[in-house]
Amino acid sequence: MGLLDRIGRVIRANINSLVGQAEDPEKILEQTVLDMQEDLIHMRQAVAQAIATQKRTERQCAQAQSTSNEWYQRAQLALQKGDDHLAREALTRRKSYQETAEALRSQLDQQSGIVTKLKQNMLTLESKISEAKTKKDLYIARARSAKASQQINDMLGRVGTGSAMSAFERMEEKVLQLEAQSEAIAELGTDDLEKKFASLEGGDAVDDELAAMKAQLLSGTDNTVKLPPSQSQSQSSSA
Repeated sequence: MGLLDRIGRVIRANINSLVGQAEDPEKILEQTVLDMQEDLIHMRQAVAQAIATQKRTERQCAQAQSTSNEWYQRAQLALQKGDDHLAREALTRRKSYQETAEALRSQLDQQSGIVTKLKQNMLTLESKISEAKTKKDLYIARARSAKASQQINDMLGRVGTGSAMSAFERMEEKVLQLEAQSEAIAELGTDDLEKKFASLEGGDAVDDELAAMKAQLLSGTDNTVKLPPSQSQSQSSSA
């Protein structure tokens, strides 16, 4: 039996949790006010019905009292005519209507108390509905503000998560790598261009020197550079 109670308690707890998560404050408050207004409609109908019953009882009581008075007058007339037997019957009828009127007056007292109580309850419910509408608007505004704040916090939380930051870090490394590759390509292109210009400049210097040598030969000037003697020639001279 204890195990079944525990299982039942767990099931109820899970159901209550699901219901709590599914509750939307705005919808619940709107529905609650609608339910209260529906109760007010039923309350007004009950008050109207009680008042109608009270008025009907009042008419019946008045009618019974009126009939009782009529039979009393008839009893007086019978006595005046010297008919005691007829007067007795009239008084018997009067007594019956008089008892009915008294019973109806007792009902009227009860019905009057019921109507008064119903009217008080109706006024109390109307006051509560007015208060509930004011609170409903306030709570709905607070719920919407809280929901918006929660959404913003959720977005900020997602932005601040490790996965998001790691994605930015990876992209930063990728951009740095692309920039480094671009700089390397630019440097290589500049080196090749400088080498080409250096080659052209070096070629011009050789050509200029060759032209100068040719000019010296043509002018007959012996400005030739003597080469150093070879090793064999050096040995012969020494001998």
